[in-house]
Amino acid sequence: MDDVKKLSDDTAVAMPIRNIISIVGAVAVSTWAYSGVIERLNRIETKQEVKAEAIGLNSEFRINWPRGTMGSLPADAEQNREIQALQLEIERIMEEVEENDTWIDEFEPPQSVQESIETVRELELQIVVMQNELDMLRNHVNEMHRYDNK
Repeated sequence: MDDVKKLSDDTAVAMPIRNIISIVGAVAVSTWAYSGVIERLNRIETKQEVKAEAIGLNSEFRINWPRGTMGSLPADAEQNREIQALQLEIERIMEEVEENDTWIDEFEPPQSVQESIETVRELELQIVVMQNELDMLRNHVNEMHRYDNK
């Protein structure tokens, strides 16, 4: 029982150098692999958190933007100002037209034009009467041809 050895920080161990190199290499590779796995997990978690936040903001935007609770774009404000300016300009023009449209209300064509219009109307009526008479003559001629062919 004298062979019992006591271990202390001064205890010497005899081991081949290749075993020591293998152990150190295995520890280094294990540490590198563990760091890579942890880094990958951190990256995936960060992406997931960013996407979850973006989805939340998108939902908020989708609901609140149409309601107008998120404000408006500067371009929208500029367009609204331009629309209001155009509406004021149209109102001003319409007032001016209303003030100066008496000549339109009182307008009558010259007497020669009115006479020409009446003449054209009479001619149109005469043409219609002539077309009716021509149709009647054609019908009469067609009937005579049918009667002669029998």
